[in-house]
Amino acid sequence: MPVQQYPHIKLTTAPETKNFTSTSSGGTSANIPERNRVEHSEMLRRQLRSALDAIQSEINEYSLADTRQGIYLEFKSDEGNELVSKSLEDVRANIRLLNVHTNQAGEVSSATVFVPNEKKEFFSNKLRQYTEEDTASGQPKHKNLINSVTEIGQALVESFWSDPLALIPEEESKWCEVWLRIDSLEEDIQAFDELLEEHHIESTPNIVTFPERAVKIVKVNRNKLVLLSRYSDHIAEYRLAKESASFWTEMPPREQTEWVNDLVDRIIVPTPDVNVSICILDTGVTHGHSLLSPILTANDCQTADVSWGTHDHNGHGTMMAGVTAYGDLEACLASTENITLQHQLESVKILPPAGQNHPRLWGYMTSQGINLATIQAPNRTRISCMAITSSDTRDRGRPSSWSATIDNLTSGVEDDIQRLMILSAGNAEDFNNPANYPNILITDSIHDPAQSWNAITVGAYTALTAIKDPTLTGYASLAPHNAISPFTTTSLVWEDKWAIKPEIVMEGGNLAADNTLVTECADLSMLTTNFDPLHGHFIDFNMTSLATAQASWFAAQIQVEYPEFWPETIRALMIHSARWTEELTSQFKDNSLTDKQNIKNLLRICGYGVPSLERALYSASNSLTLIVEEEIQPFIKEEGKYKTKDMHFYELPWPKEVLQSLPPEVDVEMRVTLSYFIEPGPGELGGKDKYRYASHMLRFELNSPGETEDELIQRINIDARDDANTHPGTQSASDHWVIGANARNKGSIHSDIWKGTAAELAGSNKIVIYPAIGWWRERKRLGKYNKKTRYSLVVSISTPSEDVDIYTPVLTQVEVPATIEIGV
Repeated sequence: MPVQQYPHIKLTTAPETKNFTSTSSGGTSANIPERNRVEHSEMLRRQLRSALDAIQSEINEYSLADTRQGIYLEFKSDEGNELVSKSLEDVRANIRLLNVHTNQAGEVSSATVFVPNEKKEFFSNKLRQYTEEDTASGQPKHKNLINSVTEIGQALVESFWSDPLALIPEEESKWCEVWLRIDSLEEDIQAFDELLEEHHIESTPNIVTFPERAVKIVKVNRNKLVLLSRYSDHIAEYRLAKESASFWTEMPPREQTEWVNDLVDRIIVPTPDVNVSICILDTGVTHGHSLLSPILTANDCQTADVSWGTHDHNGHGTMMAGVTAYGDLEACLASTENITLQHQLESVKILPPAGQNHPRLWGYMTSQGINLATIQAPNRTRISCMAITSSDTRDRGRPSSWSATIDNLTSGVEDDIQRLMILSAGNAEDFNNPANYPNILITDSIHDPAQSWNAITVGAYTALTAIKDPTLTGYASLAPHNAISPFTTTSLVWEDKWAIKPEIVMEGGNLAADNTLVTECADLSMLTTNFDPLHGHFIDFNMTSLATAQASWFAAQIQVEYPEFWPETIRALMIHSARWTEELTSQFKDNSLTDKQNIKNLLRICGYGVPSLERALYSASNSLTLIVEEEIQPFIKEEGKYKTKDMHFYELPWPKEVLQSLPPEVDVEMRVTLSYFIEPGPGELGGKDKYRYASHMLRFELNSPGETEDELIQRINIDARDDANTHPGTQSASDHWVIGANARNKGSIHSDIWKGTAAELAGSNKIVIYPAIGWWRERKRLGKYNKKTRYSLVVSISTPSEDVDIYTPVLTQVEVPATIEIGV
């Protein structure tokens, strides 16, 4: 007998808000060596004087005295020790930290600093104070900073270069990103453009901006990079510009005209009141295709450059459209039932036609694409879908101008429109050797811009294993059923501080393999629409592009069902509904590791697993989902100090009596997912310190079985304690969490699974949401310490028995009408 489906329950009662001060110490201390005070300071003074003399010689040689407002210095640490880079900056003196470089251990090894001309003696004075003055505790002044420095020199091109040094263009000019330190946006950009024009340096007109940073694309070699550093006061970083990845090559189409005509006759198009759309940012879409024209009009096909046209020039965009429109197109064609299309499509062409691609600032192109769609239909609830990635993987989780632009767009910082965006993880570079599977996937990093914190990044698994093609006799599927797809990439090689990517995996297809060869084939792919219907309506589709298109269709189904839900909530429900298949769990299990270590690795390989549309859309009598959408103020300025501000406390309307009536040994499960969007603060200042990239971070904590409200709050909140040096002694419910706080608290969505007995769960219904540090508080000069932010909280509990009703008691408590219509 099928389980009755019910709509999720949204809690509308406001949480209890309390003042919050974290019990955390704020991180571990840097590894700083002890030094001989006199010898060390004398060495650094000589180095500093030599650097200043070299800079002065350059000023004299190139007559820079009247044009340069300051100088650049580079500070380095010993190998194995960490530079105290934060202490190199003094905003009041306009001494600005421009970038930091880290070693393989993630420790800051060098930093580049801008020093105004009138403050050239700033660091000389610090060295003098270090030598001659003591603090109240008897330690040398500035001890941690000075002891962490082993070298001071003039900043060179290498000081500003944030990619591997081997990528610096030598004699041949290449397109590079110049990250500019911005004080006054229009004036600083104008001055830099004038510098480019004066020295005949080619650039693109595109520019993207972030807090204190702007990024332009210029064509330069090493000599021109030296020139820019010499004549500009606003250089912060240099990076090699990104090239876009290659796309599907055309496959011979199969004539399926009769299927198309049959399906067209069965399509029920969206009603006028349905206002959900999927915007495909790609190569354009053939909107005249018979299966696409009912939900994609010519007016909704746009282009970032009118000279490109809106047509699909290589097929990839139309392949994306077939899946985003129908989900499983083959199932729709094979069915005899009517097919209701519940959302619309939009297309914005952001890639130029085939040929030599002009280097572009891809973040700018993405932003332009979304803006075009927004202007065309401003009132639609839009899901943006992009399966375009960079062809290299050098970022390895580090924010780029492209990924940070996506975080900017999704956060709504510029126009107050929060957006749901779905990105592909990118495809593995080498899947042609069957012996490499699946190990190659562990080391093949997710591609830019899929490291975006706010977007949903989609990897690939596969359930396709049956090969019917007679020409492939002797071949078998490379990946087992429900295992990782051979095409996907992962984030296992990233530093642990970066966001968990991908968050979910969807069908990405499989490969046919014999002992030495692998090949793509139609049997191990999915069906989609062909961009040239005159020569065939259908084409086979696979890789992470397929997975991304499916995830976008999936998101649209939730948004149609719950039209008022925030993008943060749709994102949360998708991830909250995901589960690891048994094959995924066993495929990468290492018996030498603990369960939590294996889970942590699994997260980096396939995120939270394969999402379930049924779980994302509906609760059941024995499986209840609660939704909270709220706003919180993380920080405040109070009595001249910048500190954390609010925490939210919820006592969830638990079905306690039902849970307590179950046998005490019955195991139950709870899932908690917290989703929010951060405002990015990119640049190599954020490369070392995760607190610098995110504007803010949020955390959740649940009471342990038997832990009271007061004990929970005092455990995590100093403001709730009578004595800040004591606490009740209760422990978190860490033994109940499958993932654990250390692994889940990455990025801007945090999800975990709680397991225990029904009796234990009955007493575990108190949850708090509280802030962790971010640049809204740290970068005080930007005045964002008093901003509020939205978050979505999804909490589910489930029991193994279908005869247990936990839904109705909760529905009664929150006074939601029992007869709520849901879509079919």
